[in-house]
Amino acid sequence: MAYEKEISDYIESHKEEMLNDLMDMIRINSEKGEEKPGMPYGEGPYKAIQSASKLLEGYGFKITNYDNRVITADSFDLPNQLDILAHLDVVPAGDDWTVTEPYNPVIKEGLLYGRGSCDDKGPAIAAVYAVRAVKELGIPLKQGVRLILGSDEECGSSDVEYYYSKEKAAPMTITPDASWPLINIEKGGIHNEFTVSFEKTDMTPSVVSVKGGIKINVVPGKATAVVKGLKEKDVRDITNKFEEETGLKFVFAEDGDNLNITAIGVNAHASLPHMGKNAVQGIVTLLSKFPLADAPVNNYIKALNNIFPYGDYNGRTMGVDLKDDVSGETTVSFDILEVSETHFMGAFDCRASIVANDENTGKVMEAKIREQGFKIEEKAMFEPHIVDGDSPLVKTLLGCYEKGFGVTGAKPIAIGGGTYVHHVENGVAFGCEVPEVDNHMHGADEFMEVDMIIKSAKIFADAIVELCG
Repeated sequence: MAYEKEISDYIESHKEEMLNDLMDMIRINSEKGEEKPGMPYGEGPYKAIQSASKLLEGYGFKITNYDNRVITADSFDLPNQLDILAHLDVVPAGDDWTVTEPYNPVIKEGLLYGRGSCDDKGPAIAAVYAVRAVKELGIPLKQGVRLILGSDEECGSSDVEYYYSKEKAAPMTITPDASWPLINIEKGGIHNEFTVSFEKTDMTPSVVSVKGGIKINVVPGKATAVVKGLKEKDVRDITNKFEEETGLKFVFAEDGDNLNITAIGVNAHASLPHMGKNAVQGIVTLLSKFPLADAPVNNYIKALNNIFPYGDYNGRTMGVDLKDDVSGETTVSFDILEVSETHFMGAFDCRASIVANDENTGKVMEAKIREQGFKIEEKAMFEPHIVDGDSPLVKTLLGCYEKGFGVTGAKPIAIGGGTYVHHVENGVAFGCEVPEVDNHMHGADEFMEVDMIIKSAKIFADAIVELCG
């Protein structure tokens, strides 16, 4: 690594400052909220953008604010060769945090806990310090690097869509919003909703309501239901058997004629549904086993189970479980459900193998959902993102990764998740998680290893020197 010792010494000497900056960012609840004047994504993302602007200005960066959606930070009076794209918004905190509160960051046994610590505030701060190191050490560059910090990645990336409507992407882009060593292929897919309305029933036993899910790209760890006309003793044996089969937990509370049910599963990212335990799919499958009356609301519960039974993570039931040797399996995660006595609304997240398309996947799912009596709009799948694994960008970054981790033979990988560069030409995801560590991204007790934050900053600095020097 050119300037290896200088960069390493700089990052190590600024370690405490870096961690304090990160914890300050985590203290801001930057979940997307209601749009307000001058706050397109609500108060939280706005506060994060303003805080980052102040921080970066204090470190001598030139800041440009794109209507409180995105900020950029420049410090080299050179044409930009490299964009580093990270985001400051977070998914909702969710429940079941045990180490600390979501927005009260703590460091315990070498792990920094807090919502956004690994997705994506930790990697963003590592990138800030990488650019700062190159700048303050006076390392000569032939071309420039720009930091781009957005605030709507978790809800569709309208922030960078807005930015790229005004600015051209650099010839090369990296986002520290995924995994090491490097991701050059991201699956395509589809997010869609379906609905149905029906007559209220007076028959019992019958479902009164079901509710579960917080975001379409988060496997729900909790769901609730109310059933009229059943007691716990009527369904306890069925439930015990289902709990043994799945590892889910169901808690009952009787309230007059109503039986309140809470399903407890495990959150995960929707691109990795097998890593969680989907409480929505679990409660649907369990309800479909109950002795319910022949009424519309109950029949639609059974129809849902015909589409999204618990344990089906690949769309097998719908006939879309395609896979290939490069990108792997298609995944389908049923993540949001709201049921009343007269209405259903459900939403699912599909990450499709690169051999999948509208004809063999998108339209097939729509047809299967309609066959069960639900309404769903036609919606085109989004395309996969592919960058040549033999390109100079990929080869150079893999070399930086190998030096930083002390390994050889690193290969780019394909994922189901869509990173921040999914629609950016010649953009790849570079850091900051490793497969053997479950950072609880999008789940309770999210964390990032302190050593990984420091190592990432050093690798990013090396990448800047290699690509722009």
